[in-house]
Amino acid sequence: MDGHTLTKDKIAALLGPRRRESNKGDSGHGLLLAGSGSMPGAACMAATAALRAGIGTLKVLCPASAAAGLRALPEAMLAPLPGERWDACTEAFLRPYLDAATCIAIGPGMGRAAETDGVLRLVLSAGKPVVVDADGLFALARNTEARAALHGNVVLTPHFGEMARLLGISIPEVRENQKAFALRSAAQWGCTVLLKGARSVVAAPDGRFAWNETGNPGLAKGGSGDVLSGIALAMLGQKLAPFDAACAASYLLGASADAALDLLRERMLMARDVTEMIELTLQNSVYQSK
Repeated sequence: MDGHTLTKDKIAALLGPRRRESNKGDSGHGLLLAGSGSMPGAACMAATAALRAGIGTLKVLCPASAAAGLRALPEAMLAPLPGERWDACTEAFLRPYLDAATCIAIGPGMGRAAETDGVLRLVLSAGKPVVVDADGLFALARNTEARAALHGNVVLTPHFGEMARLLGISIPEVRENQKAFALRSAAQWGCTVLLKGARSVVAAPDGRFAWNETGNPGLAKGGSGDVLSGIALAMLGQKLAPFDAACAASYLLGASADAALDLLRERMLMARDVTEMIELTLQNSVYQSK
């Protein structure tokens, strides 16, 4: 897919139909670290998207103050922290969850307190496929130790503002040189970078890249990035390589928004509407029976 625009056929070839004899272990044991007392919905949206996109099992770690909103999602296993803040997520508490997970996502709605820095470093040290988004990217921007811990199994999903913060440059600079900064950053950090925009670019550390043009202005609302994180987590769980997982997630988010647009005007579109269309998009666009 190097240098090409993503299409339904290309994404279908990546995913293929789900085997009839599949079990939940084949689709990954996902671990999501998300949410806070002021932003519990971010964890719920990311978790819902991961489940809709096919993750085998999902555990959600969040502060106790964010747990109530997730109890309405019975398919997800909930692991509230022993406290109201992320500094309660010690290595002793987190390590068993990291060991059991096959893929991880961190960041949506965690908040920007410095206590998230240590959690991010622990997650990266596990060496497993991981999506870093939202407040995880904020922690990454201020923490040189965390950036030094990035590795080939990592997918970063910044928008232009987050990328500007990571690089210490202006948003217009990123917007005007989107592909160049995505490729340069992927090579420098040794991980996959999905730089989001009206036209998103996915860059691999080996120089491959792909454009995604699905989606519409209805995605320019809070929560869309949380949905993308969940989809990307599910793609990693289904054993897609990081670059392929980022390509599939970007395409599916946009295609799901386009499907939702058939029912709702883009100004009315909410992140939950996109999440509800993920299943339909997969059925109609990807998981087609031969």
